[in-house]
Amino acid sequence: MAESLDQFLSDFSSFAWGLPLLILLIGGGIYLGFLSSFGPLTLTGKAIKQLIQHATKKEDKKDHHFSPFQALSTALASTIGMGNIAGVAVAISIGGPGAIFWMWVSAIVGMITKFFTCSLTIMFKKKMEDGTYEGGPMYFIEEGLGKKWKPLALSFAAFGLVGAFPVFNVNQLTQATKDILLFPQGVDNSFMTNLIIGVVLTLLTAAVILGGLKRIGQTSEKFVPFMVVIYFVSVMFIILSNASEILPTFKLIFSEAFNPTFYKGKPFLGGALGGLILLGIRRGAFSNEAGIGTADLAHGSSSQEEPLKEGMSAMLGPLIDTLIVCTLTALAILITGVWQTSEESGVTLTLRAFEQAMPGFGSYVLLLCIFVFSFSSLFSYSFYGSKCTAYLFGKQNAHWYQYVYLASIIIGATTSLNMMINLIDGFYALMAIPTMTGTILLAPHVVRRLKEKKHLL
Repeated sequence: MAESLDQFLSDFSSFAWGLPLLILLIGGGIYLGFLSSFGPLTLTGKAIKQLIQHATKKEDKKDHHFSPFQALSTALASTIGMGNIAGVAVAISIGGPGAIFWMWVSAIVGMITKFFTCSLTIMFKKKMEDGTYEGGPMYFIEEGLGKKWKPLALSFAAFGLVGAFPVFNVNQLTQATKDILLFPQGVDNSFMTNLIIGVVLTLLTAAVILGGLKRIGQTSEKFVPFMVVIYFVSVMFIILSNASEILPTFKLIFSEAFNPTFYKGKPFLGGALGGLILLGIRRGAFSNEAGIGTADLAHGSSSQEEPLKEGMSAMLGPLIDTLIVCTLTALAILITGVWQTSEESGVTLTLRAFEQAMPGFGSYVLLLCIFVFSFSSLFSYSFYGSKCTAYLFGKQNAHWYQYVYLASIIIGATTSLNMMINLIDGFYALMAIPTMTGTILLAPHVVRRLKEKKHLL
């Protein structure tokens, strides 16, 4: 039964991430770039300055809203998760070093995509019956394109109910806890061990998410800067300890990107290069969520009133998440050589790199990073799922999702890595279809505003 389900989810994920979605995500992002003359990328410096201003001043927030910094922090809390530690390791173990180059391509295109999607999220917020405003892909599709497009909006929310489940993060956090803390103490790898870890995580997560939006926002803005700094310092230690390998590693990434000799996955479009490109795009999308629509739900709850400023804030997500954090993980794995000497995948491969570079304590440093990354992702995804529930069943019923969500943590802790990653990958693909379709159709609104307001940003 388990093997049949595993195979079904693998086939489902492969089908969802076919050529049409690759064209929609990357082709769509490139189209948005040409449509805007790549204007969003020229605003990167201003976006960083704006982020610093938001982070260093106390901002007045409206009720039921995040501050702009909390919105970005909540979005980053979900994107800077196990996709950056385990997801990168999965990409390298299957695709070799060249997969990282295509993750970079995905991130650069993703910056443009996120600028558009999150600008639209603020531009087409919906006023609710209680006087509050809600934003996200389902709302900008409905409000921007009209009621006849509501089935597309409904499909995003329906796919988001499953796509927001934290099962991949929980699965890898459970594996890391066993590898680092329990196995050395002689604890068996049993269902009961996984269940106990799952229950503990469920209780910790419940303490945050049942406290509502305010507690999620406050926790995010404290967790995210801390987790980025501690991971950056840890991996820079590994990289600088192997400084002579930095240049050869970058050369290997670029050469393997177009001539993949280490690719072990399925061919795509008739060859290994096509398979490698698809793998990199897929892992990049899982990492930074550009074009998927989940992070738009966090930015849709921002108190920011200028759509383009929220778009600028949002496009820093792929830069921080993929171009910086994912690259750090990749360099740690590649520079230490563990990707060639170990048969491991996922978080365990990253663990081998930390153990090799920092004998005796590296595994505990990584466990701390993994816990902070994973835990912060848990409460962000619960927020996304509850937003989708509110759209489908009304705000008064949104809280019921939290209980289903908490139950999914137990499932993630007690099932296999392949099953969990294929499940979430597949639904991420389905979520991207309505998000990118709505964004491409509504893009002229953003381009027009960009031409009018760019000198004021």
